[in-house]
Amino acid sequence: MFQLKRSPGNQAKILVVDDQPDNTRLLSLILAYQGYEVVECNRGQSAVNLVKTNSPDLVLLDINMPEMNGFEVCQLLKGDRYTQD
Repeated sequence: MFQLKRSPGNQAKILVVDDQPDNTRLLSLILAYQGYEVVECNRGQSAVNLVKTNSPDLVLLDINMPEMNGFEVCQLLKGDRYTQD
């Protein structure tokens, strides 16, 4: 595994989206231990809102979620000019 070179105080922000709390907790702990800033949520619409307000560098998204699945979240994010990238 390669190490990302970041300047001090410039942590990459990762949004973890999963409706299973154990999955979210484990992944968040692993990422935080590696030095990433982690934001968590458990619903698709919450993920869309968080991307717009927190501008994460990466979104790790569960596909099978209630109400709005991961594919629908991706479609909404890609269809918005502010979040399409």
